[in-house]
Amino acid sequence: MPTTTGVTPSPRPATDRVQIFQVSTLYGAATAAAAIDAGQFDAPGTARRVLLVSNNAEIPETAVRLETMTGYERIAARFDQVVDWNEAVHPHHPSSWAPRPEEAPLWQRVLRTAWDLGTAPVELVVESIQVHPAKALAAVFAESPVHVYADGLMSYGPTRDELPQSVACRIRRVLHLDLVPGLRPLLLTEYGVGAELVDDDAFRSVLREIAEASRDSAEDAALTAAAAAAPTALLLGQYLAVLGILTGEEEEELHVRMLRGAAAAGHRSVVFKPHPTAPASYSTALHEEAARTGVTLTVLDGPLLAETFYERCRPELVVGCFSTAMLTAAVYYGVPVARVGTDMVLGRLTPYENSNRVPLTVVGHVVPDLEGDTAPTVPGAAPEGLAPLVRAVGYCMRPTAHPGMREEAAGYVAEHAGEPGLDLHFPAERLAELELRALTRA
Repeated sequence: MPTTTGVTPSPRPATDRVQIFQVSTLYGAATAAAAIDAGQFDAPGTARRVLLVSNNAEIPETAVRLETMTGYERIAARFDQVVDWNEAVHPHHPSSWAPRPEEAPLWQRVLRTAWDLGTAPVELVVESIQVHPAKALAAVFAESPVHVYADGLMSYGPTRDELPQSVACRIRRVLHLDLVPGLRPLLLTEYGVGAELVDDDAFRSVLREIAEASRDSAEDAALTAAAAAAPTALLLGQYLAVLGILTGEEEEELHVRMLRGAAAAGHRSVVFKPHPTAPASYSTALHEEAARTGVTLTVLDGPLLAETFYERCRPELVVGCFSTAMLTAAVYYGVPVARVGTDMVLGRLTPYENSNRVPLTVVGHVVPDLEGDTAPTVPGAAPEGLAPLVRAVGYCMRPTAHPGMREEAAGYVAEHAGEPGLDLHFPAERLAELELRALTRA
C-alpha cells in the first residue's frame, strides 16, 4: 500500500517490532504524537512506527480528509510509514466493516503483506476501542497488545459497549489528556485497565508545532485576516444536527446565542470556528446577528484545529456547547471559557447511554453558563462534587459494567434529591428502570 501523498517517511529503523497508530482526527493524532514525544512509546528507533489513517465520516468522500488538515504533515513525519485504512477495506465503510472470525488470520496476512510488516510482532495504538475501526484492527491482529488513547472528554465516561474478553485482556493502558485536572477516566476501568496522563508540555509543544505549520499553509491568509480583526472571543460550532440531537434550525440558533452572549459580555470582534461539515447557512445567520448587534464577525472555516487559532491569536474568551476544544483553551492556554445550550442538549440526549452524556455533564459542571450570572473563567482542578457525579452518571449509563458502583450511585442520588438540575442527570424513568428511586427512598 502506498505511503500517503505528500509525506516523506523517516528512514526505516532496523527493528523487529511494529507499532500501528490508528488515527481519525488531527486532535487525536496530536495526542498520540505528544505521547511519542514524551517517551511513552519507547525511544525513537526501537520500533517501526506506522500511522494508520482512517476517515470515519458517514460519507468519507465528502468529508475533510485528515491529510488535508493544517499541521498533519508535521505529525506524520514522526512515523516511518503512513497507510490508509479506508483503502485497505474498500469498498466497505471503516465504521462498519469487521472481519469474520474465521477470516481474521487471512486478513492479517493480507495486511502484513500490503504494509510490508513481515512477521514482526505488532502493537496497536487505537482510539475508541469499543467501535470500528479499532475493534476490527484488534480482531485482525488478535495476538497484539493494545494501547488506547483518549480523544477528548469521552474518556471520563464509561466504555460504550462490552468488549470481547479476547480484546479486553490485551489492553495495557488508557492514555489521556489532563483536560479536567484531578478527574480520573472511567473508560475501561471495568477491565482493570489503568489510566496514564499524556504530558502537558509535550501536548502543548505539538499544538505549537501545528500552529507553526499554518504559517506556510493555504489557510495562513485566513488566520492573518482573523487576527487583523483583533478578535477577543472565539465561538466553537458543533454539528449536533447530524447526530439527531438538535434540528438544523436549533443548532443554528445555538450559534446565534453564542454570538449574542459574547456581544452582551462586551466582545465587539468575534471569530466563529464552524464544524467542518456544518452547513454554510450557519454562518449566514451569524452574520445577520453580528450586523444587528454591531459585532465584527470573522468565520474561520478552513481545515484547521481551533487550537491553531489559540496559538496565533490568543482570545479572551472561548464559547462552546460541550466541545473538547473549550477545555483545551482553558487548560493549555489559560483562556476563560463559557458554555451555551449545554443543559438543553443534555436534556435532549437519547438514549441515556449516549456517550456524549459525560462530556456534557463535565462541561455543565465546571464551565460557567454565558447566559447565566457567573462570569467566564478558567476552570481549575476538578471540584469536589464532580467525580461523584460523573461516577453516578457512569453507573446509570452502564450498570452491568460497574455493579460495584450501585450503592455509591444510589447514595449520590439520595443525597442530592430535590436539587435543581438533578433530573437532568438522572431522569425519573432511568432511576425507575434501575430500581434506584425506590432504593434511595428506603
